[in-house]
Amino acid sequence: MTTTPTGPTRPASADDRYDRQLALGAAGLLAEFNRAGVLGVADVHVARRLGAATGETDEEVLLALALTVRAVRLGSTCLDLTTAAELPVEHAEGEEPPTLRWPDADTWTDRVASSPLAAAAVVRIDQALVYLDRYWREERQVCEDLLARLSAPAAPTPDLEPTAAEIFPDAGYDEQRAAALSSARRRTTVLTGGPGTGKTTTVAGVLALLAELDPDARIALAAPTGKASARLQESVERELGRLPERHRARLRDLRATTLHRLLGSMQPRTGSRFTHDRHRPLPFEVVVVDEASMVPLTMMARLLEALRPETRLVLVGDPGQLSPVEAGAVLTDLVDGFAGRADSPVTSLLETHRFQGSIAALEAALRADDADAVLHLLTTGDGVELVDPGDADALAAFGQVSADAAYSVTLAAEAGDGPAAVAALDAHRLLCGHRTGPWGVSGWNRRVERLLADRTGVTHYEEWYAGRPVLVLANDPGLGLYNGDTGVTVRRPDGRLRVVVPGAGGAQELATTRLSDVQTLYAMTVHKSQGSQAADVSVVLPPPESPLLTHELLYTAVTRAQHHVRVLGTEDAVRAAVARRVQRASGLARRLG
Repeated sequence: MTTTPTGPTRPASADDRYDRQLALGAAGLLAEFNRAGVLGVADVHVARRLGAATGETDEEVLLALALTVRAVRLGSTCLDLTTAAELPVEHAEGEEPPTLRWPDADTWTDRVASSPLAAAAVVRIDQALVYLDRYWREERQVCEDLLARLSAPAAPTPDLEPTAAEIFPDAGYDEQRAAALSSARRRTTVLTGGPGTGKTTTVAGVLALLAELDPDARIALAAPTGKASARLQESVERELGRLPERHRARLRDLRATTLHRLLGSMQPRTGSRFTHDRHRPLPFEVVVVDEASMVPLTMMARLLEALRPETRLVLVGDPGQLSPVEAGAVLTDLVDGFAGRADSPVTSLLETHRFQGSIAALEAALRADDADAVLHLLTTGDGVELVDPGDADALAAFGQVSADAAYSVTLAAEAGDGPAAVAALDAHRLLCGHRTGPWGVSGWNRRVERLLADRTGVTHYEEWYAGRPVLVLANDPGLGLYNGDTGVTVRRPDGRLRVVVPGAGGAQELATTRLSDVQTLYAMTVHKSQGSQAADVSVVLPPPESPLLTHELLYTAVTRAQHHVRVLGTEDAVRAAVARRVQRASGLARRLG
């Protein structure tokens, strides 16, 4: 249980009453921490309103509430009062950080626990952890549901070894065979592993084994996002295609969906309840959830309460990747919390089958937190390279790689070849840690557009043009589009522009007028890239002082590459990334352990 390093805002100017980061009307500690950039305006306003509603006037208690709101906003489920004073405070280079009046840690917890806020259940105290009521309830529910599933008697299973040998005849898949057998014998499995370790191969084996036990078993495949569910569909179909015919026949009708669609439409007047819950459970004997590292606490709570006690649950993911945008890092908590338990449901795949040579070595060095080895590989390895942003020629060459990739997309799109345009788009990915700024997605999108215009001699002033790659930003079930989907604008023989969007059921063509919430995709954030892969990947690291520069960001970015990865950043930035992990305050691991 730790706190996240991300989040301090730029210090507000106390002299500028129009500064949007200044909470006007705040006083005492709330105003002090707001001016220092530790608290945002929303954090202060929520604390003041709830304090007024409960009669809370103690400024130290209100500060704890505001910091808890901030913690949830930045991905934690609670605030640890014993380490709150270690939160980073942004300050100008060369200046000392502002001195803040942190409450005494020894008495702070007691003051919050005895406050009107606690009496009204606005906040909950668990040891030195302060929760907003909702997340306290959800964390307890997730823990209780998981422990109940573990304590339930295991369903008797016949000898599955002969079937497992038939499904995994190759000796190179001993690890996957053992994991599949273990999962088939459990009601709950947490299957972890890095990219290319055979997680989907194992899932296909688990499904075949369970279908052997019950040919009529109803199976659900789900993922947090539409793009992730499409990738799950494609990868499971590919792996099932390698199985003997009798196993393929039982599983050929499987269709992946999003967790939201699996659980049903949201209930009126609530933003977190679905059609399926404890009173209307899901009608499946098996539920598989891929990309579990992206599942926040609230969604995990809704999923677990919607499962029947006898339903088998398989959570699949890589705890080394970036955490969800919303509060919680459940997969990491499960791995940490179940560690050492005799009844641990965690099964880890360690041997990679995707990477070779330096990329495999780079992934291993990152997992070992070995900054020296990471830098050595990036500067001497074959297929991996570190580009110095201070070297003008190297920077120009780095940008030209993305421009060349964009040019290949444009050529295919102008020729009306949709499949070739999509293949060219997927051959290279330019990933950024930031969304905005010169080193973020917006800046690099503009840079690549300029380089492409220099290459083609054509500058596009209109929004839509042949070769424009796009990223879908919002779900549109009516069109079959989901947040994270990608596509390419293609010119048809009659001159009309159509956007070709690949999916699990094949590519579809859409008129540009039907797409509203999209952005140009010469570059994308590392977070949006999770679950995808490309032959060639270019990564733009944030500067060393950026709180977004973390171990998880670098790991997720470089492991998207299959054959080549180049990282734009300084040695200091690489060392900072290896050393700085995204830490989210949570009590779930402790509860499970």
